[in-house]
Amino acid sequence: MSQHRDSAGGHGDSKPTSQKGRPDSPAPSCVSMKSDQSKADIINFSEAHSHPDPSPVDERPDSPAPSCVSMKSDQSKEQIINFREGHSHPDPSFQQEEQTIHPSSSNTYQNELSTVFKELEHKVITFMTNELKRLKKLLTHDYPESPCSEEEEDEEDQRDARDGALKIAVHILRNMNQEIIAQQLEKYGLFPRCQQELKYRLTKKFQNVFEGVPKLGNPTFLEKIYTELYITEGESVEVNTEHEVRQIEMASKRQITKRETPIKCTDIFKSLPGQDKPIRTVLTKGVAGIGKTVSVQKFILDWAKENANQNIHFIFPLPFRELNLIKDKKYTLMDIIHHFFPETKDFAFSNQDRYNIAFIFDGLDESRLPLDFRHNECIYNVSEPASVDVLLTNLIKGNLLPSALVWITSRPAAANQIPPECVDQVTEVRGFNDPQKEEYFRKKITKEELASRIITHLKSSRCLYIMCHIPVFCWMAATVLEYILTEAESGEIPTSLTQMYTHFLIIQTKHMSQKYGNRDADALLKTILSLGKLAFQQLEKGNLIFYEEDLRECGIDVTEASVYSGMCTQIFREEAGLYQGKVFCFVHLSIQEFLAALYVFLHFSKRESNMPDQHQTSQLNSLLSANKRHGLHQTAVDLALRNENGHLDLFLRFLLGLSLESNQKLLQDLLPQTGSSPLNTEETVKYIKHKIREAPNPERCINLFHCLNELNDHSLVEEVKAYLREGKETKTDLSLSQLSALAFVLLMSDQELEEFDMEDYGGKGSPARSEAGVLRMLPVVKASRRVKLSGCNLTVKSCAALSSALSSNSSSLRQLHLSGNNLLGDSGVELLSTGLDYPNCRLEKLR
Repeated sequence: MSQHRDSAGGHGDSKPTSQKGRPDSPAPSCVSMKSDQSKADIINFSEAHSHPDPSPVDERPDSPAPSCVSMKSDQSKEQIINFREGHSHPDPSFQQEEQTIHPSSSNTYQNELSTVFKELEHKVITFMTNELKRLKKLLTHDYPESPCSEEEEDEEDQRDARDGALKIAVHILRNMNQEIIAQQLEKYGLFPRCQQELKYRLTKKFQNVFEGVPKLGNPTFLEKIYTELYITEGESVEVNTEHEVRQIEMASKRQITKRETPIKCTDIFKSLPGQDKPIRTVLTKGVAGIGKTVSVQKFILDWAKENANQNIHFIFPLPFRELNLIKDKKYTLMDIIHHFFPETKDFAFSNQDRYNIAFIFDGLDESRLPLDFRHNECIYNVSEPASVDVLLTNLIKGNLLPSALVWITSRPAAANQIPPECVDQVTEVRGFNDPQKEEYFRKKITKEELASRIITHLKSSRCLYIMCHIPVFCWMAATVLEYILTEAESGEIPTSLTQMYTHFLIIQTKHMSQKYGNRDADALLKTILSLGKLAFQQLEKGNLIFYEEDLRECGIDVTEASVYSGMCTQIFREEAGLYQGKVFCFVHLSIQEFLAALYVFLHFSKRESNMPDQHQTSQLNSLLSANKRHGLHQTAVDLALRNENGHLDLFLRFLLGLSLESNQKLLQDLLPQTGSSPLNTEETVKYIKHKIREAPNPERCINLFHCLNELNDHSLVEEVKAYLREGKETKTDLSLSQLSALAFVLLMSDQELEEFDMEDYGGKGSPARSEAGVLRMLPVVKASRRVKLSGCNLTVKSCAALSSALSSNSSSLRQLHLSGNNLLGDSGVELLSTGLDYPNCRLEKLR
C-alpha cells in the first residue's frame, strides 16, 4: 500500500480535497490520445500497479473522455518534457529497468511526478470549471455565441482543448442519462469551430478576383478593385427576352427615380424603407457580365471576414453550374451540404433549427434542372433523399428549412423559372453608372494619366461607353486600351465593337503564345476555328455553359483546354466529392458572339480549302451557302431580323464589321494564311437601308443602325443630325427612315430625354404624325419622361404598343399626351388601361 501511494505521485496527500470537490471521474487525460495503448500508458507508469487516480481502477468509467492537452503554462510544459534532471523515463518498462539498476532514483522520480500531477490536477479542474461555465452559457443563449469573441485569437491546440472538454462533458452527461442536453451541447458546442473553419475556407475562395479569366494569371484582391454596383429594387419577376446588349443600351437612357432605392449587396436581405414583411427569398436579375457573381462574392467575403451580416450563422454558396453535375442522382439536403461544405459534417440541421442559414444559388440561367415547382413532390425532412431538382424547389418554397434565407441570381430571360409567390423581393443589378465607370478605370489602371486618356477615349465613342455599363466589358476595354497606349508600337485605337474585340483576340493570342510557346499559323488558325465552331453551335442552342463532350465535338482537346483560357475558360476545377466533371464557358456572351461571327467569316473565306464542316446547324449552312460575300451579309441580316428577341443582333454587327479592310488587316497580321479579300460593302449598306425602309421591329431597326456604324456608313445619321441643327422654321418633314435614324441618334446621345414631341418632326399628315411614325419612335417613347403624341392618328394597334411600353420595367415614361387621337375607340382605351394597371407602370399623368 505504501508503494502504491508513493508511485501514485503523492495523490494521497490531495485525497481530502478530492473527496470534497472533485467529480467522480474527471479523467484529465489527453484529448488526442485515443488508442487503448496510450490510455494504458497514462494509467500505469510502472509495473508496480501505481495509479494517479485516488479511486480504484475498476470504478473508473469505461471510456474516460479525453480532455485538454493545451495547458499553456511554460512551467507545466517544461516539467512534462523533463521530469527530472536525471535520466528517468515515463515509459513503464524503461522505469522498471531504471529502478532495478538505480533504486534510489525511483523515489526522486515519484516525488517529481507527484508535484507535476498536483499542478496538473489543479489546472484541469480550473480549466474544466471554466469550460463548463462557458458550455452552460452556450445552451442558455437564444443563439449560439459568435466565435469571434473569446475564441478569436485561439490557436489550434486551444481549440482542440475546448473540443476535448466538450467531449468529456457530453460523455459524462450520457452516463447521467441526460441525452437531450448531451445532444444539444454536442451540436451547439461545435458551432464556433465549424463556423470559423467555414469562414476561413470561404475567405480563401472568394478574396481574389480573376477578372474575365478565372484561375489564370495573377489574382487581384477583390477589396482592392471592387467598385460598388448599382442595384435597385425590381417590381416583379418580369421576363425580358431582348438581347442583353439592347437592354444595356436602354438602361443607359433610363433615369433614376425617387422610387428606386439603391441597395448595397451586403443589404440584400434587409427590408427596404416602408416594407414591413421579412425578406426570406431574393431574386436578383441582371444581364451577363453585369456583376451578379461579383456581388455574391462581395456578400460572402464581407460575411466571412466578419464585416457584415453576422446575424447569419452559415452561408452556403451553391452555383447552379455545379448543381447541374449532380442533377441525375438522389441525395438528402444534408448530404449536399456536408459534401460541398465538409466543415459542417458534425451538424444535422432540421426544420426546427435556430440557426440562421443563407443559401446562395448563383446563375439560374445556367441551370439544367427542370425546377418543376408545380409537380415536384413536397418534402419537409432534410434527411429525406430526393433529386436535386426536388430539393431545390422545396427549399425555395420553404418546405425545407423554412427559416433559411435564399438568394438566387439570374439573367432576365430565365428569371420567370421561379414563381412570383416564392419570391419576397426582386432586385436588379444595373452595372456601373457613369461615375462608377470612371472609378473602376482609375482603380484598374494605376497610372493616373493613362487612366484619364482611356476614360476620355471611351467617352468619345458612345457605343463603347454605353457598353462600359457591363463590368466585364470595362475589364476588356482596360486590357485592350492599356496595351495599345503603352505597349503597341502603332495601331488605331478602336472606336467600334468589332475593332475592340479583334484587338482583344490578338492580345489574348499573344498571351497564349507567351504562356504555352509560339504556335505555327496553321495551329493557331485551327485553335480559333475550333473555338468559333463551339461558340456558334452553343449560341444557336442558347447555351452559355457547355461540357467536355461539346468541346470534343468541335475538335478541342479537353486536356489542353487551358490553352484557350483567354476566351473560353474552365470555370471550376475537377474535384472529388459529389461530382466529377468540368464545365466551360466563354468569358462573356459578347465574346462568344464575336468568335461565332469570326468562325463564319473565316469559314466563308476558306470555303474552297475543304475545311471540315460536320455538325453544322441549319442556320450556319444557310449562311455558308451564299455565293458572294454580300449574299452572306444579306442572309445574316434576314436571320437577325427574323429573330424577334434579337439574339443574333450582336453576331450580325461583328460579322459585318469583320468585312472592313481595317479589321481584315488586323486579322491578317494574326492569321496571314487567310489572305487579303478587300470587299466593297456598298451592296450590303444598300440592303440594310432597304430593310430600314421596310419598317421592321423598331428594336431590330436600331440594331441595323449599329450595323451601318460597323460598316462605317453614317449617312442617314448625319442627315438627321443636320436636321436637328436647323432652325425650327426651316425644318422639313422627316421620312420614316429618317425617323428611325432620329430614334437611334436620340438613344445614343449622352443627354437625358426629358421631353419628346412628335410635332417637332413633321406637320399634320406627315410620316412623323402617323401611326407608323409613332411605332418607329417607341424606343424613344420608353426612354423619355414626357411624351406628346398629339394628332398622330393612333389606332388600337398603336395602343397595344403603348400599353406594352407603359408596363415595361425599363420605361422612364411619366407623362403621356394623346390628345387629338380620335381613332382610339373603347378597345384602345382598354388596352391603355391594362398597361396602367401593371405594377411596373410609372406613369403619373395621362391626357
